[in-house]
Amino acid sequence: MPQPARRRASLWRVLLILPILAVVAVGCFNRAGPSLWGFPFFYWYQMLWVILCSVIVGFVFLIEGKAADAGDDA
Repeated sequence: MPQPARRRASLWRVLLILPILAVVAVGCFNRAGPSLWGFPFFYWYQMLWVILCSVIVGFVFLIEGKAADAGDDA
């Protein structure tokens, strides 16, 4: 009985670590300035990473989806 092929994890998944590292290191962004539209740096930095995380996850999803579709034809 043939064994099912194991999919190798894509290196694109390494990008998913960036948002985690960016917001876990609180000591690096725990300050008030510079402010953006009246929001202290601490808050707008975190909100920026919410948006960036969505973009990164979407990018990895699209790249891996294309790679999986290309692998199905072979």
